[in-house]
Amino acid sequence: MKYKASTLMAVSLAGSVITVFMLVRLFIHGRGVSLFQTHYVPNFKNVPGVDYYDLSNYQGNKDGWQRADRVLFCVPLRDAANHLPMFFKHLKSMTYPHNLIDLSFLVSDSTDDTMGVLLNSLHDLQSQADGTKRFGDIEIFQKDFGQIIGQSFSDRHGFAAQGPRRKLMARARNWLGSAAIKPYHSWVYWRDVDVEYVPETILEDLMHHDKDIIVPNVWRPLPKWLNYIQPYDLNSWVESEGGLQLAASLKEDDVIVEGYPEYATWRVHLAYMRDPNGDPETEMELDGIGGVSILSKAKVFRTGSHFPAFSFEKHAETEAFGKLSRRMKYSVVGLPHYVIWHVYEPSSDDLKHMAWMAEEEQRKMEEAKIREFYAKIWDIGFDDVRDDWEIERARILKNVDPNVLDRKIQVDWSDDDSVPYTEDLDTRKDNRNRDGKVPVDFDPDHN
Repeated sequence: MKYKASTLMAVSLAGSVITVFMLVRLFIHGRGVSLFQTHYVPNFKNVPGVDYYDLSNYQGNKDGWQRADRVLFCVPLRDAANHLPMFFKHLKSMTYPHNLIDLSFLVSDSTDDTMGVLLNSLHDLQSQADGTKRFGDIEIFQKDFGQIIGQSFSDRHGFAAQGPRRKLMARARNWLGSAAIKPYHSWVYWRDVDVEYVPETILEDLMHHDKDIIVPNVWRPLPKWLNYIQPYDLNSWVESEGGLQLAASLKEDDVIVEGYPEYATWRVHLAYMRDPNGDPETEMELDGIGGVSILSKAKVFRTGSHFPAFSFEKHAETEAFGKLSRRMKYSVVGLPHYVIWHVYEPSSDDLKHMAWMAEEEQRKMEEAKIREFYAKIWDIGFDDVRDDWEIERARILKNVDPNVLDRKIQVDWSDDDSVPYTEDLDTRKDNRNRDGKVPVDFDPDHN
């Protein structure tokens, strides 16, 4: 068999390359050096007070619960004493490995017993007999920001309060994030304390989408008289031409807030895209995001994204965080059919209506009592007695014989003083004859 010279040369050259590669690899590995190592890794184990972190190892994996990704759970608190028991109940039930979750709380501008309830709840949380149920590092920060806006639903959601409120909340979030995020954190999860229902697998459910920033849909239950349910968080949206035109017409420090007639943007809101039968895995790219529940890779904050405490593209806080992160080429995503439920907080109008409902209920009760009384009187006054009358009539007329109606009835008046004696009759007759007048006791039957 004959071979071409070019074929023999190619085979010989390939064999030589493979041989050289294998010899070099054996030589390098024999000296304990990896061929694919790109940089030197120092060893500071024996150097007191020195910690070394390779930040490339904390980028955030979509299966972080299997790769020991550490999550920082950030919770801003203000007058939250009533909601903390519910929050810690959810916390205990989370399925993400608790030892991989670090908790950071910021308590600010509170007038109730938020700190006391928080400390008692944390003591109970970390005293569980099952060590796997205990959480990692826990930090509590106390800092006031001079909040001048009340905590009622109407105070917090009134249009006039939105701009200042969002900027103050942004300052609080930035302060907490800058103090709490450590180099070894791969993910940062922001959650409001007043969430009523949230899946136990919330971290895994959001994390496995492998997005830089991701939020669920947020609705709230309502009383029966308010139609049961309602979209809650309207801060997660897709930018619109109307929104851009509105932003261009506003002043430099103005802040657009969604859901108010003063700022009509005609944006597509994540909340209104919900389908109860939709696939919870469906993703939707967003520009602005709400702050009830945000899962973000820690690298987003390390590279400079934050919650603007000023008007950034005419937005502040979480909505501006979404826009800023998009500008930095990070993915910002929402899940329209994956829903968590916020607590119902009655507005001032709701409270007024509820007061009216209570008064109306009392009025109806009083009216029912009056109706019941008059119903009894009506029954008595207009009772049908026709049957009773027939019985009574028979008793009254039982001795009457209708066939002998012309019989003469004899009455014996002898024992009645009103019947005059014979001598009296004669005297009366004489008197009548004398004066020609008829006596007063004239009896025509006795002439």
